[in-house]
Amino acid sequence: MKSAVIVFPGSNCDRDVKVALAASAGADPLMVWHREAEFPKVDLIVVPGGFSYGDYLRAGAMAAKSPAMVETVARARAGVPVLGICNGFQILCESGLLPGALMRNAGLKFVCRDVWLRVDSVDTCFTNHYRAGQIIRVPIAHHDGNYVADTATLDTLEGNGRIAFRYCDSDGSVTDKANPNGSARNIAGILNESRTVLGMMPHPERLAEAALGGTDGRPLFDALIETLAA
Repeated sequence: MKSAVIVFPGSNCDRDVKVALAASAGADPLMVWHREAEFPKVDLIVVPGGFSYGDYLRAGAMAAKSPAMVETVARARAGVPVLGICNGFQILCESGLLPGALMRNAGLKFVCRDVWLRVDSVDTCFTNHYRAGQIIRVPIAHHDGNYVADTATLDTLEGNGRIAFRYCDSDGSVTDKANPNGSARNIAGILNESRTVLGMMPHPERLAEAALGGTDGRPLFDALIETLAA
């Protein structure tokens, strides 16, 4: 299974994702610089976290127009799975691969801590190593993680099972208190219609091995490697 990580000026989680993918796949992913309009065929593309282009204009807005992302969008529409984490989620929304937008946190402050997530959708190549309703602990680190969309879009995401993760309490209760950024309906991650594109604000790569303090993020990478290598 071959994967690629898109690297922008300001990316700071590209190496973390590389390490997590390599641990699950046993091989390093291809690191693609944002100016590369062409790169080899791969089975998975990851758009990592960070502050691409310094988050000028809007977080992810400039990165969405980069040559590597234009190619990523084309491949995603052809069926290649794409994972966007944190800034990557913002970029996927700005590029039109996912609906809605990521706005400033409701508290107008950068938030960096572990959160609890409830896994709401498991019939995807990203989440099939989790159980439906499973509660996992994953770090967040963002200033613009407040997911917003119109009511019709939110209802569609709900009705089609396209909300992959929600912020919750440790017992799985989806409450306002458990919501770190004000995201609509406690949304932490969503899927596209074909369930081949996942955008999520939390960082599974930061909790993918015991040395980091936990392994709740590891099943996501294991699921991708196992499913896409089949």
